[in-house]
Amino acid sequence: MKTVLTIAGSDSGGGAGVQADLKTFAALGVHGVSVITSLTAQNTRAVEGVFDITPRFIKAQLDALHNDFDIKAAKTGMLSNKDIITTVARNIGDYPLVVDPVMVAESGGRLLAEDAISTLKEMLITKSKLVTPNIPEAEVLSGTKISSIDDMKKACEIISQLGTSVVVKGGHMNATDILYHEGRFYEFKDKKFDFSTHGSGCTFASAITAELAKGKDLINAVKSAKEFITSAMKLSYTPGKGLRVVNPVGRLLRNSEKCTVILELQKAVDMLLEIKGFHMLVPEVGTNIAYAVSNPEGIEDIAAVEGRIVKSGVKVKAVGQVTMGASKHVAKIVLTANKYDGRIRSAINLRYSREILEASRNIGFTVSDFSRREEPEGKSTMEWGTAKAIEKCGAVPDVIYDLGAVGKEPMIRLLGENPAVVIKKVEKILKAMEGG
Repeated sequence: MKTVLTIAGSDSGGGAGVQADLKTFAALGVHGVSVITSLTAQNTRAVEGVFDITPRFIKAQLDALHNDFDIKAAKTGMLSNKDIITTVARNIGDYPLVVDPVMVAESGGRLLAEDAISTLKEMLITKSKLVTPNIPEAEVLSGTKISSIDDMKKACEIISQLGTSVVVKGGHMNATDILYHEGRFYEFKDKKFDFSTHGSGCTFASAITAELAKGKDLINAVKSAKEFITSAMKLSYTPGKGLRVVNPVGRLLRNSEKCTVILELQKAVDMLLEIKGFHMLVPEVGTNIAYAVSNPEGIEDIAAVEGRIVKSGVKVKAVGQVTMGASKHVAKIVLTANKYDGRIRSAINLRYSREILEASRNIGFTVSDFSRREEPEGKSTMEWGTAKAIEKCGAVPDVIYDLGAVGKEPMIRLLGENPAVVIKKVEKILKAMEGG
């Protein structure tokens, strides 16, 4: 495992600084070591205080690391004054250096003294392989105003005269990052989020550093880091009362949760196939049961049975294995219902019959419906229909049905928090139909 160094401030709120850097390193499979330059009294709303570590102790931290570890790459973050910058510049090792020129926290706190900017440029950026300013920082470093892609490129060229490659981050404007490397421009585009996040700059620079340590060239390191930070922002969360916090380990946790969802759904399918009389509830087109990860964003976050569950006489069998993204029909029901109630993560489609609906009502299940005849042009039936039934009911019901249309089989759907809940509802319906 490669060793990667962060030289930065500590964020007591855990969303940025050294804390974000180390989480990023761990998520990308490198060993993180750290030199803390400042302690901040900080949360997601404000920087309430800063205590700078003495240059002598910063040097002691660097010496301790250099005496033991084979550091493959490093990044700097918050270096609040001239003395700290000078100490770091004079004691940095001979490895690729990424400089994140942190000047102001996303919450508004000042993190770099005005009189230290020239020191940062002359002593540290000149030693770096890459500098990663956001637009306000790039304006300070280049002395130019930035309001377009062309302005970002101009700033890159000016800053690169310090002897480094430059990536200007466009999150404050258009979510397009511009890399200027060896006389060429590279654009990395993505969708702009409608929220601000704490720790995105730290995480992005750390991801680049980790990828460089693992052997990627600069262009591919930036490309990978862009994908990583986009995922970390997409999976951001709000642990405090202020800004959202980026989630460097979110992708790992999501992948782990997908494995758990698949295993749980497979157990549920095995149970479903053993339920006596279940074949009576299976539609002619077959059935499927779906289970989503928490906060699903698309069909790829929802597990189901490949090829559905089909019946042959009184026997029922699963055609394929449980996998993510295996269903569109039932998955869209879950996806839509989850937007109304985040607890609802599972659903199954059943054969339509008045007997099943009557049994559901007798049990006390909430029942709602929609009409395919009212479906607007160009809308997805399952998304529109599910939403219509939920709004009609005032909450996510236990049962949603429709009477079909030309070429469309009428259908009943059961919804629940997880597959175990859905299966219990199936068993209750069968018992009620038997008169139990």
